[in-house]
Amino acid sequence: MSSIRKSKNYYRDSLPAPQPHMQLIGNVRADFCVIGGGFTGLSAALQLVSAGARVIILERRTIGFGASGRNGGQMHTGLRQSQKVLEKWLGKTHARDLWDLSEESKALVRDLIAKYRIDCALKDGLVIAADDRGAVKPLAEDTEYLQAQYSYHKARMLDAAETERELGTTVYPASRFDAGGGHLQPLAFARGLEKIIEAAGVRIYENSRARRIEGSHRDIRVICDKGAVDADHVILACDALSGELAPELSPYIAHVESFMTATEPLSDSLYSRILPSDAAVADTRHVLDYYRKSEDRRMLFAGRESYFTLPKDIASVVRPRMLRVYPALREIRTEYAWSGTVGITFTRMPHFGRLGPRIFFTHGYSGQGVALANLAGKLMAEAALGKPERFEVFERVPARKFPGNAWMRKPLVAAGLTLYKLLDCV
Repeated sequence: MSSIRKSKNYYRDSLPAPQPHMQLIGNVRADFCVIGGGFTGLSAALQLVSAGARVIILERRTIGFGASGRNGGQMHTGLRQSQKVLEKWLGKTHARDLWDLSEESKALVRDLIAKYRIDCALKDGLVIAADDRGAVKPLAEDTEYLQAQYSYHKARMLDAAETERELGTTVYPASRFDAGGGHLQPLAFARGLEKIIEAAGVRIYENSRARRIEGSHRDIRVICDKGAVDADHVILACDALSGELAPELSPYIAHVESFMTATEPLSDSLYSRILPSDAAVADTRHVLDYYRKSEDRRMLFAGRESYFTLPKDIASVVRPRMLRVYPALREIRTEYAWSGTVGITFTRMPHFGRLGPRIFFTHGYSGQGVALANLAGKLMAEAALGKPERFEVFERVPARKFPGNAWMRKPLVAAGLTLYKLLDCV
């Protein structure tokens, strides 16, 4: 049962209309030009302006229009690769440094919300649900490893009965409850950052798509349709779209369209039975389900994804997955359905680097951008201000290109990801 409203993105409809920013017309000058008005760019701009720099943000649409205003709002612990995998791949010291920074990413988000009193419905608690019995042992072993080797005691395993009590569903044989994780309204958080940096003096230009970057050593110019920015440094904060401005990054980026839905508000009875812990949830499948409840008592449920074209009816694709977990929602209408472009990397690790000494980039948070993108912006700002050591912890993670040339890369990536879908069904 669905009744999709004309405005599909629930996050946008749940907030007051923002005050628009002007389009860039003519040439302007700044110390730093930040390209992209999502979490990465906003976080970088905040760090830079706090250091006394003159900062301009160029956003091709509106602040938070992309993935930062369309995602599941979940804050995860760690990275997409486990610490065991990272230790084997990169060594224990490097893996430990990455862990410490990933922990800082969650603290950064919470600190920003507390310091600036950003109203974005922040809540603690994230559950990783084992989708089948085969996923229970690896999840438990990882939990024990983090406790023993990293002194991370905020996560604990739940058996089937405990999982049912926390989530209000019987489909999972076990789960991990992580009090260090959490969730928030992502677009509200982005707009909160927007207000802060604007008040601090950052100039924001919307509907100002950067078309190309000229120069990389001195007098860098970012060309837009109706103007240009001359800057000493450029922060490339476009995530999945980075390859449009820097074609040399295209082989390292794959695009996935993730689908989200929002139901109508739940009744008192349903609200207390469905996800009673009020945590966010993500399961262990390759193409996972992830969901949480909103402040106005809706179920926000995401699942499935597309690699080529979007379905005409997103709700009809996501809804069966929601009803598998919560059959009691069968008579509840789905009122909103939308998609967002997720940037992923071959290694599932974020890709940090430089295009010359004065142009910094990060992308490929692979579904964990709520915390990591904010950290990435901060670390790019630090590096651009002459303190690159923490940025280099991520920069030293080897990046791998996706297979194929420009024509074949997307079909090959789609084929590989489709295989993961099939493995979920085995």
